[in-house]
Amino acid sequence: MSNRNEVVIRGVGSSSYGRFPDRRVESLAWEAILEAMQDAGADAGEIEAVFVGSVFGPPGVATRTLRGIGIGGVPVLTIEAACASGTAAFHEACEAVALGRYSNVLVFGVEHLSSLFTSGAIVPEASDGEGRAGLPLPGLYALQAQRYLDQFGARPEQFAEVAVKNKRNGTRNPRAQLKGHAPTLDEVMSARMIAEPLTFLQCCPVSDGAAAIVVGRPRGAKGEVKVLASALASGGLWDHRSTDFWGEAPVRRAAQAVYAKTGLKASDVDVFEVHDSFTIGEILTLESLGLCEVGEGAALAPSGHTQFDGPQPVNPSGGLLSRGHPLGATGTAQVAEIVWQLRGTAGERQVKKATLGMVETMGGGAAGMEGNASVVGLMTLR
Repeated sequence: MSNRNEVVIRGVGSSSYGRFPDRRVESLAWEAILEAMQDAGADAGEIEAVFVGSVFGPPGVATRTLRGIGIGGVPVLTIEAACASGTAAFHEACEAVALGRYSNVLVFGVEHLSSLFTSGAIVPEASDGEGRAGLPLPGLYALQAQRYLDQFGARPEQFAEVAVKNKRNGTRNPRAQLKGHAPTLDEVMSARMIAEPLTFLQCCPVSDGAAAIVVGRPRGAKGEVKVLASALASGGLWDHRSTDFWGEAPVRRAAQAVYAKTGLKASDVDVFEVHDSFTIGEILTLESLGLCEVGEGAALAPSGHTQFDGPQPVNPSGGLLSRGHPLGATGTAQVAEIVWQLRGTAGERQVKKATLGMVETMGGGAAGMEGNASVVGLMTLR
């Protein structure tokens, strides 16, 4: 007998990830949604509400997408929380089901960045201090990396090991944007410098893609994945008085809320999908999740702990560095990957004995804030 507040993931799906300048944004979403609904054994008439994550999607992207697959007349809510938009939509859908508002909810995230940013990094808002200074996110993350090197005595090679790991993982993911070649440590280190110490191969690509999830009440069907807990934390004010690295605090707050609800901790998790838009991002995230002490995160990949065959694999999908980072779709893509891992259907990238999975997505970019939002979710096969 299920708990009346129990929430499960009934189905997931995704497009491939890459640069698709000739495709409409809706077509990417249709591909992901139809796979998720087929996976869930659901039809359009069962969907009672839709939660959508998108950052740069055109006005009405949710409704235009739903029109094309025959879903209408239900509440539709589009959420923008920077890179955490997709997982924020997922979190809100889970909360709505747990509260009894709906029994079946469709969640999807979608982005078509190649139509907006033909080259280089996403342009920061000119009204922000960083934007006026010409400091896009690669530069902001590079500043965190420089501080980390100085404060903890880490080596640039340790950052590069994260890229080696995740890009090797990406070669096993047929949907990944960068799945061809697994670079060596020397290749990562000698790649073109983007923002010192982050080289080109330590930065995620500009991506198009979509991923979808059907969330609902348990039905006892095979493959249902139970959402043990999810938490959404927004960023607080952040300036020179804070001792935190940028982005750490919202991740830590969301993780602590999940641990408090479940009684579990980071050391219990079998497989992680975390926000690695830049290599330093994965390192800071794992520290904020409590997988290691502050200042020890840079050693995790080189030590083998987070490698594909290590005790706690991180980003077996290839992460944002390899799978791609279609902003609004990133969080839903991470959830889909964890579902496949827990079901044992991840193919060549299947992690052994994966029974407890965690997703973390951090979105940021607003000047003077420690991050826009972070979502952490913990899941297990029901």
